[in-house]
Amino acid sequence: MTVLSASPMRQFLDFEKPVAELETRIDDLRNTAASQDGQAGEVSISDEIGKLSDKVEKQLRALYAKLTPWQKVQVARHAQRPHALDYINALITEFTPLAGDRQFSDDKAIIGGVGRFNGQAVMVIGTERGSDLETRLAHNFGMARPEGYRKAIRLMKMAGRFRLPILTFVDTSGAWPGIDAEARGQAEAIARSIETCLSVPVPLIATVIGEGGSGGAVALASADRVLMLENAIYSVISPEACASILWRDPKQASTAADALRLTAQDLKKFGLIDRIVNEPVGGAQRDPKTMIELLGQAIAEELMPLLSVGATSLVAQRREKFLAMGRSALS
Repeated sequence: MTVLSASPMRQFLDFEKPVAELETRIDDLRNTAASQDGQAGEVSISDEIGKLSDKVEKQLRALYAKLTPWQKVQVARHAQRPHALDYINALITEFTPLAGDRQFSDDKAIIGGVGRFNGQAVMVIGTERGSDLETRLAHNFGMARPEGYRKAIRLMKMAGRFRLPILTFVDTSGAWPGIDAEARGQAEAIARSIETCLSVPVPLIATVIGEGGSGGAVALASADRVLMLENAIYSVISPEACASILWRDPKQASTAADALRLTAQDLKKFGLIDRIVNEPVGGAQRDPKTMIELLGQAIAEELMPLLSVGATSLVAQRREKFLAMGRSALS
């Protein structure tokens, strides 16, 4: 994936090259206007900036209306998309982080804690990728080890005891595949996390905000309501890994992305997710504030009816939902 940059502030993907060129021209004109402040040519420059800005929006609408699955993979991984902590800091008030699995250590790839969403006390859990090199290393690029999933289990069980609805934000390429994770029971921890999701007696809403990779995502997304952002992806394996296995050639990733049916639109059609949350024109990375507001509205709409459902019915409906997916796959 090539990333272009029209300015130090905004990064462009390779298929956005026409937009990058237009925005470079807009930046140049703005610099010219700033140097001509108060002079006669300023009005004509402003008009030209307005025309180019309209053209940028039209280009973005056209590009994003026909993204291929591989292009959606690139958008889902964009470094400037809002991450779990961005949503938590904006949507959750009185947030108090909770750390550790009480067995081994605190895994910073998974963050969680208690707070209030629209005044309602909730438990929040998310996979955090980090926003720059330092934080990405600290959060292990959002790839959790067993202690991360065991922390999530601990927090979900705590939420069940205190009758707190659970909100999860999923953005991971998958669980950490290192030998250390395998030695500490990675598969068992993921399986226990899925089991806890399915049995916790409180409403659980999961949102795939970027990349939903394999069991590392399912471990936090076996929920009453599974939401996906418009350009997010959700798959059993990454396109690159799939291509390496099937064709022994990671360059076939775009072909694998087509075959995996990993887009929100495909998954909604198959009944594997419940709702697609539209993104601003050009993706969440172009307007994080609006994206966060849109997701907050969607979560509120999905959470409200679940609050009145009894615990026994809630768990039964959730289990039946996922069992029905399995029966559908076998038929």
